[in-house]
Amino acid sequence: MEHKELGLLAIKAKEKSVPTYSNFHVGAALLTEEGKTYLAGNIETSSYSLTICAERNAIFQAITAGERKFSAIAIASDTPGYCPPCGACRQVILDLCGDIDVVMINGKNEILVKKAAELLPLAFGNKDLV
Repeated sequence: MEHKELGLLAIKAKEKSVPTYSNFHVGAALLTEEGKTYLAGNIETSSYSLTICAERNAIFQAITAGERKFSAIAIASDTPGYCPPCGACRQVILDLCGDIDVVMINGKNEILVKKAAELLPLAFGNKDLV
């Protein structure tokens, strides 16, 4: 699957978001190595720290379904610019998906692709748990 197509799925995934308080819709589309996709939106609660981002929502759904190998994740929001993953999502992406492509799509359907490790340099990981 091309990055552009994955980005368009992330735009569609915004329909799944429940941004009750911020009204900030985010959609994520996670692609497995076998070509299966998992779509998710962000879900907010009144206790903001319990809110879940679209990226982590998609990753956790995929892992719960038994997936372990991923190739890319796309992220879309309603902002005119690119929507990068937050710090928590960057850590989860690296820990659970590896150094996959992170596809960010803006309001003009333009894409920006970075490797997960580029977005979180000097990341904490398994190597630090000795």
